[in-house]
Amino acid sequence: MDELFGGRYKLIEKIGTGGMADVFKAEDTILNRLVSIKMLHPQFAHDENFVARFRREAQAAAGLSHPNIVNVFDWGRHDGTYFIVMEYLEGENLKHIIGKRGFLPPEEAIDIIGPVCEALAFAHKNQIIHRDIKPHNIIVTNDGAVKVTDFGIARAGASTMTQTGSIMGTATYISPEQAQGVVVDKSSDIYSLGVVLFEALTGRVPFEGESPVAVALKQVREMPPSPRSINPDIPQPLETIILKAMAKNPRERYLSAEEMKADLARYTNGMPVRAIVSPAEEKTMIMTSPRPARVAKSAAPAVPSEVRIKTKRRERRKKRIIWALLIIVPIIILFIALVALATTDFFQPEARLVAVPNIKGRPLDEARDILKKRDLKIEIESRVFNDEVASEHILAQDPDWGERVGKESTVRVTVSKGAGEIKVPDVVGKTEAQATYLLAKENLDLGEVKREYSDGAEGIVINQEPGPGARVKRGAPVSITVSKGESRVDVPDVVEKTAQEAATLLGQAGLKMNQTEEHSSSVSKGEIIKQSPSAGTSVKTGSTVTVVVSSGVETVTVPGVVGEGESDAVSKIESNGLEAQVVYESTSTPEDVGKVLSQDPVSGTEVNKNSTVTLKVGQAATP
Repeated sequence: MDELFGGRYKLIEKIGTGGMADVFKAEDTILNRLVSIKMLHPQFAHDENFVARFRREAQAAAGLSHPNIVNVFDWGRHDGTYFIVMEYLEGENLKHIIGKRGFLPPEEAIDIIGPVCEALAFAHKNQIIHRDIKPHNIIVTNDGAVKVTDFGIARAGASTMTQTGSIMGTATYISPEQAQGVVVDKSSDIYSLGVVLFEALTGRVPFEGESPVAVALKQVREMPPSPRSINPDIPQPLETIILKAMAKNPRERYLSAEEMKADLARYTNGMPVRAIVSPAEEKTMIMTSPRPARVAKSAAPAVPSEVRIKTKRRERRKKRIIWALLIIVPIIILFIALVALATTDFFQPEARLVAVPNIKGRPLDEARDILKKRDLKIEIESRVFNDEVASEHILAQDPDWGERVGKESTVRVTVSKGAGEIKVPDVVGKTEAQATYLLAKENLDLGEVKREYSDGAEGIVINQEPGPGARVKRGAPVSITVSKGESRVDVPDVVEKTAQEAATLLGQAGLKMNQTEEHSSSVSKGEIIKQSPSAGTSVKTGSTVTVVVSSGVETVTVPGVVGEGESDAVSKIESNGLEAQVVYESTSTPEDVGKVLSQDPVSGTEVNKNSTVTLKVGQAATP
C-alpha cells in the first residue's frame, strides 16, 4: 500500500474492522513513527450530520492527553471518507483476552478496570462522554499498560440508531437511558463499565438476545443476573460493586468514575466497600466482608484461645450435621421414589390410562370436546399472538399428543390470539433512536428512514407512515422521515452582475431577490452595486438577498445664473448638485462688476451630477 493519506500517512496493513470503521497500521512519513488510522465506512461519510459530529468530537478527543487514553494525533478526509490518526499500540483488546481465558481472576480484572476508571474520570472532567465503553475499546499493551480508545467516534454516532434500526455501538454494553435514546451523561459510561467488569469476572455478558433491539430492551426492563450465580468464586464485595455500577436508575450508580475506582481500591486493600446493595438503603454503608489481607506463610499470627474454642465447637456441630444427613437423606430419597412410583403406570390399572390426542391447530371449542370424550380436562395456560395459527386455535399443548396419562388429567394449552393488530405509536417529535425503541417496544419494525431538510431540529422525526393511531399487524414496518435541520446555502456573489443574472444565480441557490435602485458613477446602469447578505454568507434556504441595482449616473439641469451676483450664483449652482468654478474678467461697465457675465454649460443643459459649471464674473478694469 503506497497510497498516502492526508499527504503523509503510508498504509502498511489492515489490522482490524468494526461496525463503523476499518483500522490500518500506517507510517507517519513526516515524523517517522508508526500510527493507527481508523477509516470510517463510506456510508457514514455521506451522512452530513454524522460527519459534522465526527469533526467536532475528533477535535475534542485530540485534546484528551492522559496515559490511559489512546492519543488522537490528526484527522482528515481522503478519497470520499473520513479518518482519524491515533497512537499505534501493540497488544490486544480486553474482549480477546476474555475470549481466550474464559474469565479473569479478580486481581487481574481490577488491574484493568482501575485505569479505565481513571481515563473516564479525566474525560468526564473535560466534558467528553465516551458512550461506547466495551471490552473491544479497552487495549492492554504488551508492556501491561491499559488504554481506552474510540473517544470521539463513539460520541459522534453512538447516541442514535442507524437507518436500519440497529443501535450504533454495541447494545450489549449500553445503558438503559442510552437504549431509550434519551440524553446521557457520565453515569452512562459507568453503567457500561459495570457490564465490562461483569463480563471480565464471569466470561459472559448479562443480557443476550436475538437482535440488538432485543438486547436493548432487556437493558431497560430486566435486572442483571447475580455474577456469583455464574461464577461462585467472585467475592461478594466485587458483586456489590458491579450491581451498583449497573443500577437501572442513573442516580443509584456511582456518582463518578473516581468513586468507583475508590471502591475497587478499598476491596484491593482489604477494606469494606461503600457500594449499596439495595436502592432502599441509599444512606446505609454496606460493610461487606473484606478480602483477607495477604500474609506470608512464615508470619502467620497466633490464634487466640477463644477463637480455637469456637472453632472446635463449629467442627463438632458439623460432624453432628453430617451424621444426621447420612441417616435422613436415604430416607427422603426412598420416600420420593415411592411417591414417584405411585404416580406412574405401575400403580394404575391400564384402564385408567388414556393417550393424549393431538389438538394442535384445532379450534378451542373443538379441542375441549375432543378432550372431554377422552375424560380429560383442558386448562388455558396463556394466550399469545401468532402470525401462523388463527385466533382461538390451539398453538401448543402439554402433555404432548401421544403421551399416556390418567383419566381426569388436565391438558394445559396455549391459545393463539391470531396475528393481532397493533396501534401505531406517535413518534413524531422524537429522536430517531427513541422512535426505533418505541416501535420495537410495540413489536413493530422500523421501515424506510428518509432524511429531509426542515424547520425542525436536526435528528427529530418530522413524519411517519402509517400515522399515529393506525392499526397494523404485528411486525409491520413503520417508515419515518428524520429532519436534517434547516437547509442552508452560501450566498453567491452577484455584485457587478446584471439584475437578470443575479436573479438567476440566486434562484439556482434556492434564494429570493429583493431589488432596489441607486445612482452610481462607477457601476454601469442595470448592474448590481452591492448585496446583503454579502457573498459567502451561510443562510437558510429560501432567504431573501437584497441587491442594489445601478440606475446609472445621476444627471441634473444646469440653472441659469447670468446677471446674478457671484455669491448667489455659486450657491444656486451648488444647491443643484454641481460644482461652481469662478473666473474673473475685466469690465469697464460698473454695473457688471461682481455679476456673472456668462456661464458654461449654459442654462438648461443636462449634465452629470457633480459636474463643474464655469462662471465668468465681472471685475473692475485696472486704470
